[in-house]
Amino acid sequence: MAGLSDIAKAAGVSVSTVSRVLNRRAGIKEDTRQRVLAVLNEMPHTARGIGALRRTGVIGLLVPELSNPVFPAFAEALEARAVGAGYASLLCNTRVGMSEEDYVRMLIARGVEGMIFVSPEIANTEGEQRISRSYYEKLLADGVRMVFVNGGAPTLDVPDVAVDEHLAGYAATRHLLDLGHRRIGFVSGPARAVPSRLKRAGWAAALEEADVAADPRLVAHAPFGAEGGAQAMAELLDTAGPTAVMCSSDVMALGAMREAKRRGLATPEDLSVVGFDDIALASYCQPALTTLAQPIEEMAAAAVDELSRRLDPDQPGRATTSFSRMFRPNLVVRESTAAPR
Repeated sequence: MAGLSDIAKAAGVSVSTVSRVLNRRAGIKEDTRQRVLAVLNEMPHTARGIGALRRTGVIGLLVPELSNPVFPAFAEALEARAVGAGYASLLCNTRVGMSEEDYVRMLIARGVEGMIFVSPEIANTEGEQRISRSYYEKLLADGVRMVFVNGGAPTLDVPDVAVDEHLAGYAATRHLLDLGHRRIGFVSGPARAVPSRLKRAGWAAALEEADVAADPRLVAHAPFGAEGGAQAMAELLDTAGPTAVMCSSDVMALGAMREAKRRGLATPEDLSVVGFDDIALASYCQPALTTLAQPIEEMAAAAVDELSRRLDPDQPGRATTSFSRMFRPNLVVRESTAAPR
């Protein structure tokens, strides 16, 4: 079965020319149009790429989960921006029922014009479940238009929109250092996850700047989620004795605070805690959580606008096809951090 790139090659034209023919756009010579149509009629082809370039008015939104409130927040912001741009959207939760790859096949079969991946699997899964770069490269070669949010891969020519995870790790640690803490732990997600690695680098940079040793025993990895936060917190309390911790997410921070409370430790009197995301619950839990806020609406707008631009064949191309936008997280100080006793 031929893909979009195969059809373009057989017709002796570019992928964008095939797109314009499919969308009945002006500006194509009639003999070129007939040549492309002849190839389409003669070559068996998949819906991949072809479906993504037809004007269906629908895009796919792929998120890794809905149990962490930050992902529904992203989905809502992306959907609202898409509606404003004239697109309906299909939401796919890639950790329940079907994998990211399965959902991608389904979306292509339904003729979506493009896709936005929030925390795509290439950046956040481990071992055999990790999708290889070649999978995304094949999607690109077949003409699928996509944007990554918080999960860009430098070796892939996919536009990405991201919060500065390194700065988040640095800012959280710097805040705790300024309060007087020196035993600062990191309640981290999986070690291979890109956000975990970047936050750890920011943590280490802040400690080095303050001339404090970055003790590897102060880093504990666990699955993302409240249970993982409790698990990593238990490991740190058993082995490293931190007076403060930063966490990969607000949900992990909530699990960490619960584990500390279970052991008779009060937050922030005995243990200061900093989260990441600024989910709605962060300001309502007890104590209210100090956290690094992601500018979700701004990030969603950038992602949808870039995808919309790439879906419009009348828009001029960029000098380079790569595109990246980095957003600064904002430190929100609440009640979960204080000077060590």
